[in-house]
Amino acid sequence: MSIRNRLLRSYFSRRMKAIDRFRRYPLEVQAEVFRRLMARGGRTDFGRRYGIRPGLSPEAFASQVGVQDYETFKPYIFRMLRGERNVAWPGRVELFARSSGTTSDRSKYLPVTGESLWRNHTLGMRDVAAIYAAARPASRVFDGKTLTLGGSCAREEGTLVGDLSALLISRTGFWSGWFRAPRMATALIPDFDRKIDAICRECLREPITAFAGVPSWNLLLMRRVLERTGRDNLLEVWPGLELFAHGGVSFAPYRKSFEQLIPSDAMTYMETYNASEGFFALADDPAREDMLLMLDYGTYYEFRQGDRIVPLEGVRCGETYAMLVSSNNGLWRYEIGDTVEFTATDPYRIRFAGRTRQFINVFGEELIVDNAERALGVACEECGAVVEEYSVAPRFMGIATRGAHEWAVEFSLRPASVERFAEVLDRELRRLNSDYDAKRRTALDPPVLRELPAGTALRWLRRRGKNKLPRMRNDRAVVEELLAEAAGGEVSVAEAIHAEV
Repeated sequence: MSIRNRLLRSYFSRRMKAIDRFRRYPLEVQAEVFRRLMARGGRTDFGRRYGIRPGLSPEAFASQVGVQDYETFKPYIFRMLRGERNVAWPGRVELFARSSGTTSDRSKYLPVTGESLWRNHTLGMRDVAAIYAAARPASRVFDGKTLTLGGSCAREEGTLVGDLSALLISRTGFWSGWFRAPRMATALIPDFDRKIDAICRECLREPITAFAGVPSWNLLLMRRVLERTGRDNLLEVWPGLELFAHGGVSFAPYRKSFEQLIPSDAMTYMETYNASEGFFALADDPAREDMLLMLDYGTYYEFRQGDRIVPLEGVRCGETYAMLVSSNNGLWRYEIGDTVEFTATDPYRIRFAGRTRQFINVFGEELIVDNAERALGVACEECGAVVEEYSVAPRFMGIATRGAHEWAVEFSLRPASVERFAEVLDRELRRLNSDYDAKRRTALDPPVLRELPAGTALRWLRRRGKNKLPRMRNDRAVVEELLAEAAGGEVSVAEAIHAEV
């Protein structure tokens, strides 16, 4: 084991003591976070308007502030973008993460304060390494480098705006080159096709032991590496590869492709939940399919179920909630648009369950993205298929016809029988969701599966400037557009990567 490996493990072991503390005393740690936020928020325009101050109780805070979303919080964000100080967080905010837009805006701009950069996002990435080191004492991952594929950012009127990944890369010092590849100048190349080529040239001789980032971006990079080298798999390029820390989208549709590219039982896939609004959770136990909720990053959590909002101590296992955060990002009781299911409360563990606006309930079936991901996983396993992209829409009832769900699916490995795949998908959805099962017996026909040619979803994304394909809608807009797009044929790697940004 190298000296660098030993030094890093010593540093990470100290951090594990803090993680163990909030595992044992979660409510006390959240109370500390709340008190610090009240003290900081009282020095801002937002805080003065809503009566945020030291000593304010959580109940009074909830009553006075109400629930915020992007539309209600946007005036404060635009003031921060103009360079105003002390708007929703003390001082001036100089970084803004650009993410998918709303119904009224193509993009959302979310503040990334200096405190959240280091005490939230960066600390979360370090904790990935700390937890991995604690779980695998013999690992040699720190003897090499982590290949990080990020997006791009640009300066706009004195502020740096772009993908969260690019903002984080741009703010790390020269020392990051000891642990991460490629070089910062390469990582921040705005043209993604040029970036991929530059990474291939620069990193093929680097001792890469880990990857980090969004699965779809990395999958495209990995395929380009194999094309360039003529190798059969990535272990022939980087024999020490052992970890992929992923996040941003569900990993389930991509797992088979990664296992083909990295054929090793020793390879670890570690899920993280690092959104533009904050780093919220990470997988701390490889034997589990959930994530540990990180409670000491400067985020105070509340959870909504219908009209009822509860603090952390009010959640129950097996229940799904929309998540509200107040944080050192300068967000206050902000509903981020994600839903999570609690799998444990000692310590608190969650599973990402989907977006608050992505579900189908046209016929009373209450089908959510989490149901779809699980059912697709079983169908892929039983039918030997790999699904890379999909979107679901209702097929409405006619005078003499029942309703149905129409699935637009893009396979990277096609099943031997699409009909069998649809049957398994339907069976698993009925098993997972009793409302869906009841409606299948009365109002719904079996699902209709429509295959999309390779590259259809990426072209759709690129044309609309989006980075995620909506999985479920209560209207047919997205699926109809995908079906119309399906005549477009294949896309190049450059088109595919641009679509993901």
